[in-house]
Amino acid sequence: MLLLAFASCSFTSKKFSNPDKDKLLIQIITFVLEQLHFDPITINDDFSEELFEDYLGVIDPVKRYFYESDYEDFEKFKLTIDDQIKAADITFFNVVHQRLLKRIDEAKEIYKEVLSQPFDYTEDEYFDTNYENSMYPKDKKEMTDRWRQQLKFSTLSNYDDLHQQEKQAKEKDPTYVMKTESQIEKEARESTLKSINIYFNDAIDDLQREDWFAMYVNTMVDEFDPHTYYLAPRSKEDFDVRMSGKLEGIGAQLSKRMDYIKVVGLISGGPAWRGNELEVEDIILKVKQEDEEFPLDIVGMRINDAIKYIKGPKGTKVTLTVKKVDGNIKDITITRDVVEVYDTYAKSSVVEKNNKKFGIINLPAFYVDFEDYKNLNAAVDVKKEIDRLKSEGMEGLVLDLRNNGGGSLPAVVEMAGLFIKEGPIVQVRSTGKAKEVYKDRDKSISWDGPLVILVNELSASASEIMAAAMQDYKRAIIIGGKQTYGKGTVQQVVDLNNMLRSNTNGDFGSIGLTIQKYYRINGGSVQLEGVKSDVEVPGRFSFIDIGEKDKDNPLPWDEIDAAEYTPWENYFDYDTTIKNSKERMNNNAQLQLIAENAKWVKSKIDDTVFPLNYEKYKANLDLNEEESKQYEAISNYKTNLTFSPTSYEQKLFENDSILQEKRVRWFESLSKDVYVEEAINVLEDLKTSYPIKKVATTVKK
Repeated sequence: MLLLAFASCSFTSKKFSNPDKDKLLIQIITFVLEQLHFDPITINDDFSEELFEDYLGVIDPVKRYFYESDYEDFEKFKLTIDDQIKAADITFFNVVHQRLLKRIDEAKEIYKEVLSQPFDYTEDEYFDTNYENSMYPKDKKEMTDRWRQQLKFSTLSNYDDLHQQEKQAKEKDPTYVMKTESQIEKEARESTLKSINIYFNDAIDDLQREDWFAMYVNTMVDEFDPHTYYLAPRSKEDFDVRMSGKLEGIGAQLSKRMDYIKVVGLISGGPAWRGNELEVEDIILKVKQEDEEFPLDIVGMRINDAIKYIKGPKGTKVTLTVKKVDGNIKDITITRDVVEVYDTYAKSSVVEKNNKKFGIINLPAFYVDFEDYKNLNAAVDVKKEIDRLKSEGMEGLVLDLRNNGGGSLPAVVEMAGLFIKEGPIVQVRSTGKAKEVYKDRDKSISWDGPLVILVNELSASASEIMAAAMQDYKRAIIIGGKQTYGKGTVQQVVDLNNMLRSNTNGDFGSIGLTIQKYYRINGGSVQLEGVKSDVEVPGRFSFIDIGEKDKDNPLPWDEIDAAEYTPWENYFDYDTTIKNSKERMNNNAQLQLIAENAKWVKSKIDDTVFPLNYEKYKANLDLNEEESKQYEAISNYKTNLTFSPTSYEQKLFENDSILQEKRVRWFESLSKDVYVEEAINVLEDLKTSYPIKKVATTVKK
């Protein structure tokens, strides 16, 4: 969700020197933040208090290390961290760090002690996963009980899985001798012990002092805004992998839901996608490497740590024990391969309805290759897809920007120019400088017909620039949620090593920081408020806190003077078309079901208290499964639209079976998409409203 610029620091002649690398890093970072951040905050007592609470929340989020007495000891620094930062003093970090290492060693003994005793699953007790509701334990007895509840909760899923496996084994083979209750309880507990041992040995113990210090620095810079971050030298490698778009693994997008790792997406063409066994909504319970006898339980594990075990070198095999949506447990073996992290390139399809042909272009990101900009960027590819769809007889176009988190600023400016004659696209402002207006200066138009843009709550940054510009020009109708993500800022990555004339202290890493805000051509910002849809429709994220406004420390909304621009002169009857679309949406049974499902999901997210009594736990699982059945019709929905490749891609299929399979799956997904269905309805309405010339009116504030 970033608009990124890569730059070196040539803005200063200030000299930095300190024999202590950590203190020197604090000096450099505070200087960069003060000089380059769009809206640098004052490092004062308020800042100190926020950093104090946030840092303790980062290193001990579930309050299972520190005691109440530790917190009281730390409190003497609560209003003095700002003074330490200004003096390049890291006493607060050192004191907390030393205490943390001590408490981690104690925790190892506590969890081993807890897991050496059987859990009583008949006991009627509850566990709250919202750790903000918890206080720090007062003594070892309370700390041990906290660990007991957390580990009991984590072990419950193992316990239930083993019960289900035994049941399935008995159903397959009536002669099978089922394990006793005590055997199942012990095996579930031992599985948890093995997992947490690995977690501490491989994840916690592997962290060096510089990694802990990087967490402190990252918490400090995060106080400025959600998109300012520090990249320590060890983190830079992971960042480079994300930017290069490639890694070796299974090609699945994962998310942490409570204590579970859930599959939320499969990367087209990746190993998991090709295997066709792993599915979205599958819960990964265990991971087994090809050279290991027993699987590793990842329930309750941090997602970054779980991913380390799931991904791996090309050619190696990994077996995932997953819980399917229907509750069945299944082992899936996948051979890892090189995976394109983002299937980012634009793709198109011909859409047929009532003997009319329309087009849809899906754009997952505003990508660009700065070394080969003229040949590889999103705008160039979208233009090619438009030309191919026009050759098929396209009468209206849908540009799908759902889940598009942004990308290149030049690419979105150029792309917007494909749909208008010329004019401003976006305004950018830096602190203390006059605004810059980024314009389309190419008078050619690639598509002048009816246009619909699909967005959702995850459409961000460059996607919002595109949607906002087309909305302000009255060039397109925007269909989506109440608003888009609401990110109206631009970031720059600064190599901190360039701040030092002679460096003998090693790599200092980089910092990404917000340097600008961008604005619509009508003067309004998309920050926090996003782009409001012309036709608002419910979606899976409608009731979930997912946008910029829900982040910590976001920059505020504001506005500047409008740019001078002329709305689209070929007038379609937008008002009547939008009115008709809203009426259809209000009466659409599929959308009503989607809205009900979104509310149900929200209720489950808000419910953070769970029973540790197995009968009640199992009853909750069964109830959730039963309730979820009423929403199965969502995935069974079918439109009356027909999707097919362009003639250009049809020829490519002859030598590229993987591409063909990708498109077949995409077409199948589109055929069930109620939002695409309505977008085509809107295009039909726009087409029949007959474009007429109107007197152009220049907008200028």
